[in-house]
Amino acid sequence: MDFSLSTEERQIRDTIRSFIEREVMPLEPEVLRNERAGRPGLDPSVLRELRLKAKRMGFWGINTPEEYGGAALGPVMSAIIAMETGRTFVPFSFGGSADNILYAGNEEQRRRYLIPTIEGERRSCFAITEPGAGSDARNIRTRAVRDGGDWVINGEKTFITGGSEADFVMVFAVTDPDKGADGGVTCFLVDRDMGWKSEPIPTMGQWGPAALVFENVRVPEANVLGEVGKGFELAMQWIGQGRYLIPAGAIGAAERMLQMAIDYARIRTSMGHPIADYQAIQWMIADSQVEIEAAKWLTLYAAWRVREGLDARHASSIAKLNGAVMANQVVDRVLQIHGGMGYTKELPVERWYRELRLLRIFEGTDEIQRRTIARNLIKGHARLATIGE
Repeated sequence: MDFSLSTEERQIRDTIRSFIEREVMPLEPEVLRNERAGRPGLDPSVLRELRLKAKRMGFWGINTPEEYGGAALGPVMSAIIAMETGRTFVPFSFGGSADNILYAGNEEQRRRYLIPTIEGERRSCFAITEPGAGSDARNIRTRAVRDGGDWVINGEKTFITGGSEADFVMVFAVTDPDKGADGGVTCFLVDRDMGWKSEPIPTMGQWGPAALVFENVRVPEANVLGEVGKGFELAMQWIGQGRYLIPAGAIGAAERMLQMAIDYARIRTSMGHPIADYQAIQWMIADSQVEIEAAKWLTLYAAWRVREGLDARHASSIAKLNGAVMANQVVDRVLQIHGGMGYTKELPVERWYRELRLLRIFEGTDEIQRRTIARNLIKGHARLATIGE
């Protein structure tokens, strides 16, 4: 059993780590200053320039097929890259990608939506969550009714990532109430100029979701993504495809913060000794390292299953649950080690404290992950596997 990276994989990881440390981390003080003043952390033009710098280095479309100009590095390397980008709170991500379900579009849809999104000319958002249907995605109430050659959509979506910035939305609506999620939900590609409206939702962290309102929004039949009635299957593909990337990013943040805590514990003195000498601090550091390493291997295992074409849903739920809880435990300890300074906005610890709390809620709450894991085991969809399964 070989856990080592290939020479090429190691070079990719090291190059990205160097890029993050050299180009992205130096922007952190500016982000903190702007946010303390009530301004956005960074102007979008700064992030665009960072993406172009990365593109010139060959990092564009990390998981995008080569036929669309991407690097197609695969799930395992995508997870490793997410760990590296997670080491900074600057909201940087590599360009050249698009939502995986956009590849399900026909030739015309790929021309109008997929390719412009990959090239950075268009911005999308994914809208399934509703005020009464969060983790229970089967309880969708937004309706789409056929009217001649069009569909008319009415309903509301909430907590939609990128909803304020997107110029088109992949929205899921009930087209056959009798069937519901079992063949009665359809996905539509809806341009903003077709009439839907968005309103930002203030949150405790950096995440800036939006509420989307559809009032008699008319959408042509040509804008159905995939097949009528097959939308719920597309939604589950979107949700499950990259779930392992959430804990991957959390691992990067946790490792960075733990190093901050170690460095601080070495220089902060109390009662004549560095606090690193005290068992209470040592145990917090040790527990954090153990939990980070466990999360790392659970996450890479889930990514490996995706790469090998195996069913990764159970492994991804385990990784997501474990990684989200881990990150929140680690940031709490790191803040405690920093004491009063950790609670201030001078350091990024309190910011991470607020931001990482989201991981236990979005893309499936802790409770939903536990329900999924337990249900899979009880119903026999998954079992306590032996090594190699």
